Amino acid sequence: MIKEFRNFVLRGNVLDLAVAVIIGGAFGKIVASLVGDIITPVIGLVMGGVNFSEQAITVGAAVIKWGAFVQTIIDFLIIAFVIFVIVKAANSLKKPAPAAEPTTKECPHCFSIISIRATRCPNCTSELK
Repeated sequence: MIKEFRNFVLRGNVLDLAVAVIIGGAFGKIVASLVGDIITPVIGLVMGGVNFSEQAITVGAAVIKWGAFVQTIIDFLIIAFVIFVIVKAANSLKKPAPAAEPTTKECPHCFSIISIRATRCPNCTSELK
């Protein structure tokens, strides 16, 4: 059982996933700081010096923190955009698969599909050049 666990952990995709989760967590903190410390204060200045992240509405005993919710949406949009840019860049680096050599051709006399190596059409018996 320990050998199976070791093989499972040492497979490439498990290690890749672990690295991605760690880097993703660190990147999330960077984006949260960007939004909380830079973008949100600028939005607050535009709104007249209001501390945007602490905006809330009290309904009865419930406190609805809509400012924190909007800040989380901004975090998500920035992370999603960066991931989109990274995936787009990675996809542009991939080389397209080379086109396969054709194995068939069209008979110029009867227009049927025949083998590329044929010297005579099996359908109309015309000689091919």
